[in-house]
Amino acid sequence: MATVLVVEDDPAVRAALVRHLTAAGHAVRSAGAALDAVREVTQVGCDLVLLDLGLPDLDGAVALRMLRGVTDVPVVVATARDDDATIVRLLNSGADDYLVKPFTPQHLNARVAAVLRRARPGQHAGDLGEAAVSPPLRVGELAVDIPRRAATLAGARLDLTRREFDLLAYLAARPGLVVGRGELLTAVWHQAYGGDQTIDVHLSWLRRKLGETAARPRYLHTVRGVGVKLEAPES
Repeated sequence: MATVLVVEDDPAVRAALVRHLTAAGHAVRSAGAALDAVREVTQVGCDLVLLDLGLPDLDGAVALRMLRGVTDVPVVVATARDDDATIVRLLNSGADDYLVKPFTPQHLNARVAAVLRRARPGQHAGDLGEAAVSPPLRVGELAVDIPRRAATLAGARLDLTRREFDLLAYLAARPGLVVGRGELLTAVWHQAYGGDQTIDVHLSWLRRKLGETAARPRYLHTVRGVGVKLEAPES
């Protein structure tokens, strides 16, 4: 059973979210303001934060940055803003996922369950279909050690987020093969639809850490209209 902290200032909405998540089998606590949420996370802890952006004391985006400064607990942002710029900004600020209001209880439960699956230790290797004792995957000078969740490039450790590592590991297990976006959503994000913006943002982050750009790729190559592949640079 996971502990979810619901951060929502509207009492009626907060009560409904608590009710839906409790019915889904989670232990649920709640807060009505950003600073209360930060104190709750730092002093008590939780497994996931469901964060509304329209809070009375601080903008939710500011609260997200504050949370990221003290913890790596997964954060799912609930927002009525569905424009690309806002969503990309939230992901860049450290959100693990987002829900656009209004959403159904089924959609809420599915997103929360997916983020918790990705966050729980020891589940990543299984999600990627790798044995716990498997050797590092090697693509050129890139090495990806799935059991230890570590990656290096030319011997230098790569500082990857949880999601960046999962994406890199999935592609590294299929070197030279074009992997479709739908497959990435299912295997890495555990979603059946949507998410193109999320994939693009994480690919951009990965490229930066691999020392490349979309215009000058070395390892990560986008095949327009098909998907993405990871392969060793040509000599």
